[in-house]
Amino acid sequence: EAFDKKKAAKSAKSTKAEEEKGVIYLGRIPHGFYEKEMRGYFSQFGDITRLRLSRNKKTGKPKHYAFIEFQSREVAEIVAETMDNYLLFSHMLKCQVVPPEKVHEKLFNGSNAVYKPFNYELRNRQIHNKRKTPEQLEAKHKQLQKTEKKLREAIKDAGIDYDFPSFS
Repeated sequence: EAFDKKKAAKSAKSTKAEEEKGVIYLGRIPHGFYEKEMRGYFSQFGDITRLRLSRNKKTGKPKHYAFIEFQSREVAEIVAETMDNYLLFSHMLKCQVVPPEKVHEKLFNGSNAVYKPFNYELRNRQIHNKRKTPEQLEAKHKQLQKTEKKLREAIKDAGIDYDFPSFS
């Protein structure tokens, strides 16, 4: 029973602390204004607890919008009011406060991690250069023979008398 009271008090404290924090949406972010620059710029308004710049999973390039969580809701409101329609590198920023009920619990997952995109080119190169098994080589040889046979028949059906060296 005492454990339940402690747990309830702790959860009440954590929800109260989360409600005090303010989250803003920042849209139309220009190229070059990334996590480090945002953290440096917006820290002039107050303490930033979390910052998430949305990025493309494949390329790692930013999607030109971000979410920033401030220590207090009042600071977030001031930032939203100040930075909405702010001209930055010839981009008109859009900034608004996100209501607490609309902040998804997984919104800031991986927010402080530096994103390193997966190297698809390297993976494809490794797959292509991988040594083939004897079964794969045999299948490739059969496919080449089949293609060669079809090509020879097509040339013969066209009435052309032509002979070319074998593929394999």
